[in-house]
Amino acid sequence: MNDLRAIDIMNYPSQCVPGIFDYNEWDEFRQMANTTFKTMFPTGRFPTAPDFPQGPVEEKVYKYTYGTAFNPYKTVDEMIQAMDTLGYDKICISAAKMWSYRRHFKLIFDYTIDQVYDLVQQAGGRIVGAAGYNPFRIEESLAEIEKAVKEYGFKFVYFHPITFGFSVNDKRCYPLYAKCNELEIPVSMQVGHSAEPLPSWKGHPMDIDEVVLDFPNLKINLSHTGWPWIDEWCSVIWKHPNVYGDISAYMPKGLDPAILRFMNGSRGRHKIMFGSNGLGLEACIKQFQALDLKEETIRRVLSENARDFLALK
Repeated sequence: MNDLRAIDIMNYPSQCVPGIFDYNEWDEFRQMANTTFKTMFPTGRFPTAPDFPQGPVEEKVYKYTYGTAFNPYKTVDEMIQAMDTLGYDKICISAAKMWSYRRHFKLIFDYTIDQVYDLVQQAGGRIVGAAGYNPFRIEESLAEIEKAVKEYGFKFVYFHPITFGFSVNDKRCYPLYAKCNELEIPVSMQVGHSAEPLPSWKGHPMDIDEVVLDFPNLKINLSHTGWPWIDEWCSVIWKHPNVYGDISAYMPKGLDPAILRFMNGSRGRHKIMFGSNGLGLEACIKQFQALDLKEETIRRVLSENARDFLALK
């Protein structure tokens, strides 16, 4: 297993570009720092806050969070050095679009394909580019996706439907699925609850059933474990040959036992992918490697399933 090189299926430009996004600027993330991520940020502030760190607690937090999307590597080269040390082959970085559902009514995340392509070029093959999708700007989004794939060599699209208040089977998502089907690329999307104050009820993974029946050849990744609907998430991944899932956005040591059983057994071993979602390359891979998993599971989840999903050589 020493020659195994991991693929991180889920990450953002903020992983290696300081200042590209300020998490303290948005109500959604400020609330998240005081709720979902309170153990990571006990003072309720992200490291991009003014005059951070203040005092010994924030000094400790600053050191602990370095190398996460909240406190990123200073350069792409520094991130690649960390990848080499930790055993990563590639990291997928997406031009994600994220809508403020209640407070601002404008995009929070609005990364561009050009920003991601710049990182892809700097990384010399170590970053896999993914486009985003804005269902409120369908024609523009589809044109960007086509450019990203045909001109920039991006491998898939990452979509965040619940931030727009949509379920995955909403009619405004269907142009995305048709375009990905046409371009023969996969699509990845968040399902399950939202850490931010966004409509979690739109994230039920079973809604993908309808989409798969309409697009039986489209590879689909249900990102972020589907929690709290874990059984339903496992069910659709097991049921459909073209549906995958990833464990990003959760620290591996905190994964629900039902997910670990599914991932470590014959039903899920060939369909679950590893990802950090910006929570830290080092902590995520070390915690995953410390799990009580079969060697075949580790190999499949860390690397081979993502290679199959993305059609990487």
